[in-house]
Amino acid sequence: MTSHLEELKKRLIRILIVVGVGFGACYTFKDWSFRLITKPLVEAMPAQSSMIFTGLPEAFFIHMKIAFFAALFLTAPYTLFEVWRFVSPGLYKSEKRYVFPFIFFSTILFLGGVMFGYFVALPPAFSFFVSFSTDFLKPMISFREYLDLTLKFLLAFGLCFEMPVFMFFLAKIGIVNAKMLAKHRRYAILIIFVAAAILTPSPDALSQVLMAIPLMILYEVSIVVAKFARKNKPASEESEGTTAETEDKNP
Repeated sequence: MTSHLEELKKRLIRILIVVGVGFGACYTFKDWSFRLITKPLVEAMPAQSSMIFTGLPEAFFIHMKIAFFAALFLTAPYTLFEVWRFVSPGLYKSEKRYVFPFIFFSTILFLGGVMFGYFVALPPAFSFFVSFSTDFLKPMISFREYLDLTLKFLLAFGLCFEMPVFMFFLAKIGIVNAKMLAKHRRYAILIIFVAAAILTPSPDALSQVLMAIPLMILYEVSIVVAKFARKNKPASEESEGTTAETEDKNP
């Protein structure tokens, strides 16, 4: 138990060091990051509009927060690698070959979810909110509130796009299988639309559909991935399962 805690501590320290270095690099480009994160809202706001901050240190901490989250995104592959190194001793030898596919696909799917949210889902959501402005009702948006909303939204998209990777490991340990996922497809679609309604910042149907459609596609991909995971189950694990079944039948 102590050795596991020491190993976990070592991995966490390495991750924190890499994230710290990434934070320093990202803070150097804070102005560019600021323009990038505000672009979806700036394009939706009326002309001559601007964002505000309501406390003296708020603008400083906003730039710090942007740099921190940018560092988390940039160092995600290394973080996933350290996570894999921590759990790999408990895996079968044949399963350890998935380390690079795991890091690659986890990173691609997470970044793909973030980019989809940024380029496809956020613009119509912000346009919907800003459309309520009139000559007498002008938007004066606090950047702190905007940043919190945007980061939560992008993080939700990134995590949701990890569905195939999550289903792969659930299938590897026998919790789900392709047949089960296909059988409960109707319930999954219902849950996806409920999740989309909760996670999207805009109450309009368009934003919810924009989130639900890729999730439904990823669910279908997860069925194929689950089938592949069971097909490549280690032989030693299969033999252990067969032995256990024989013992149950012949006490």
